[in-house]
Amino acid sequence: MSLLEVRDLVVMFGDKRVVDGISFDLEAGSRLGIIGESGSGKTLTTLAIMGLLPDTATVSGSIRFEGQELLERTDAQLSSLRGNRMGMVFQEPLTSLNPLMRVGKQIAMPLKIHRGMPIKEGLAVALQLCETVGLPDPERIIRSYPHQLSGGQRQRIGLAIALACDPVLLIADEPTTALDVTVQKEVLKLMNDLVASRGSSLIFVSHDLPVIATMTESVLVMNTGAIVEHAKVGELFANPRHDYSKKLIATAQHADALFTTFRAGTS
Repeated sequence: MSLLEVRDLVVMFGDKRVVDGISFDLEAGSRLGIIGESGSGKTLTTLAIMGLLPDTATVSGSIRFEGQELLERTDAQLSSLRGNRMGMVFQEPLTSLNPLMRVGKQIAMPLKIHRGMPIKEGLAVALQLCETVGLPDPERIIRSYPHQLSGGQRQRIGLAIALACDPVLLIADEPTTALDVTVQKEVLKLMNDLVASRGSSLIFVSHDLPVIATMTESVLVMNTGAIVEHAKVGELFANPRHDYSKKLIATAQHADALFTTFRAGTS
């Protein structure tokens, strides 16, 4: 049994089908990339898995996680999985973090909710997690509010929150898009190392082919809500089969760097 099994997933807003009957599996400990242009349905797919789609969305098909059908669960039941067995890092942490709560308490909250850990003990773990994700002066950081931190620091806080309860599945939705190149590289290496050390499975959403090359083993190519290709990363870059995949690779900037990055990541 796969860790995650998605079958014939359809997401609709009114009469508009934005995810069009997609199916895929994710094995325990594996890393899957989802790539496509804006509006391709990749983010909506991950939100459907997490049970975070807006109430205006209509969802059908099947999403089985650890053998449990998620689409049959209430939001309260899904809440027992979110932040516990499944964690998510969002594209813009400033919008996903509570602006009125110190970040240390935000890191500690999943531990209180899912482990019954008192906040005081949770704050001690939050301090350790800040050190784990490479934040300087963690004592100051946990007392800070989100707006007092840089974009890279907020993204590390988001990663600390997602990993607080050691989820078996981590979903990252374009987590470095808003960061400059140097910080992006640091955050990606950190995420790569932490996922590897914890043995978590990873779904990594991006429109950036070099990033997908370094972070994942296989990749879904999505276009207008459908999966047009599913292949190992190396196979996709070396021999894309679908015209849309060929277009993505052909239009990627610095194609030579793409393949160099991929080779470096697999060496």
